[in-house]
Amino acid sequence: MVDSSGPEYRPGVAHVGVPSPDIGAAAAQEWTGTAAVPPRRPRPPVRYRVRRLTRGGEWSTLGVLFVGVCWGTWAISERGGNLIVPAVTLVLVLLVAAGLFALSRLLGRVILERSMGRVRRTAWPSHLLSAVFLAVAGVQYLRQTQWIVDGITWLRGVS
Repeated sequence: MVDSSGPEYRPGVAHVGVPSPDIGAAAAQEWTGTAAVPPRRPRPPVRYRVRRLTRGGEWSTLGVLFVGVCWGTWAISERGGNLIVPAVTLVLVLLVAAGLFALSRLLGRVILERSMGRVRRTAWPSHLLSAVFLAVAGVQYLRQTQWIVDGITWLRGVS
């Protein structure tokens, strides 16, 4: 199957390796035992790597929106008037979600790319993991909101 998402892909053009300019020098290095390490594959451009990171970003966006609404509900119902502590908790939750995203990307790079030799074309599993964490955090904010707990208790008593 041909990968058409890479920047090197051009339909109708065969991929041919570039010959080395001085074959005699490379042979001499091999004979003396000073041959250099083969060059690495060229890294894709930054915009291509950023585009791969944003694929699946709707999951993280949905998680941020959900935790924001739940946090807002919790913060407004606290009635203390001081929003500094609730704002710090929201920032901490978002930082932990960003760290979880970075950790899952790092693990994917080590396991999938380096160990298994696979190419990752998207970041949706990492975004989904962050969204699940944010959804759980949002539910915890709602569980600390007294009028929502009372409403759920009342609904359970009705049925």
